[in-house]
Amino acid sequence: MTYFKPVNPKATPEVKALLKFLYEIKGKYILSGQHNYVSSRSKWTEQIKEMTGQLPAVWGGDFGFCYKGDNPQEYQHCGPMNLTDPSEPVAYNNITPESGREILLDEIETKHKQGHIITLMWHSCFPPDENYCDYSDLWTWDRRPDKKTWEELTTPGTELYAKWEKGVDLISGYLKRLQEKKIPIIWRPYHEMNGLWFWWCFQKGEQGFAKLYKNLYNRMVKHHKLNNLIWVWNTNAPRDIPGDEAYEYKDFFPGIDYIDVLAADVYSDDYKQSHHDDLLKLAEGKPVSLAEVGGLPDVNIIDEQPQWTWFMVWGNYIIGANDPERVKRVYDYDKVLNLENIKNETGLDWKVIKK
Repeated sequence: MTYFKPVNPKATPEVKALLKFLYEIKGKYILSGQHNYVSSRSKWTEQIKEMTGQLPAVWGGDFGFCYKGDNPQEYQHCGPMNLTDPSEPVAYNNITPESGREILLDEIETKHKQGHIITLMWHSCFPPDENYCDYSDLWTWDRRPDKKTWEELTTPGTELYAKWEKGVDLISGYLKRLQEKKIPIIWRPYHEMNGLWFWWCFQKGEQGFAKLYKNLYNRMVKHHKLNNLIWVWNTNAPRDIPGDEAYEYKDFFPGIDYIDVLAADVYSDDYKQSHHDDLLKLAEGKPVSLAEVGGLPDVNIIDEQPQWTWFMVWGNYIIGANDPERVKRVYDYDKVLNLENIKNETGLDWKVIKK
């Protein structure tokens, strides 16, 4: 087995152990995973238990944002903290960014104690807007930052960079609390950067997304001493849907020295072999994963694309994009590792328990 050390040379023993486990299962097994929304805690993880009798190995969450604006139903799907779960009629709740992130940390600690692997992301508002986003703050589409704004955003000493730094420092504080509890986090910031929709999307080249990603790594690792993170570069699977395209991985690649795991998001059951194989070429032997999916990778996809180390279904898509038979078939498959199939008694000794 070829094993690469974490890109952070000061990574915690827990991170080293978890990353080593990903290498050990690579090409043999795939971990099951499920995303959950702050507003409904672990509702969708528990839904899988009802459907299959088993629990997913990976628990996913989001540091997120709160929605503001006149059209909340358009954005409920990604789980703003102050809106109801996307499976429910849209309505506001009493959750604030502060209270929502406390709920998130509480749930993470509970799930970690139960043996789940934790993966986190951050739907981040454009920095000046901090924690409350309307349409143009997060989903920018054709209003993405121009060259001048992007340069200011990614250049230390500018006003916009300082606002970006403030948001990063806030989230780093929460991650530091998880580090103090010795909880390793599979961390996938600024996902789907090769698409068109978020403010951090479609910025090509060394001065584009790559610079933003490196700035984040350096701020979190070198300044905040966050050593409990497995760094995931999380793309969208390339697609040619008019107006909703996602482009080649390589144009947004920050370099292998900043990445522990490479990932792709796949929706609409679009499991092209190239999505898997092209990512493997960039990975140079490092693990790859399906960080977000709608429809589950069925057993034939797991066989044909064997290097994926985990999948994570997005929230209510487990019922919205999957029939119960498919869910049960995948969770019962002998190459799929559920919570019951992994064991880690000391935090440093991940093991597979065969079905």
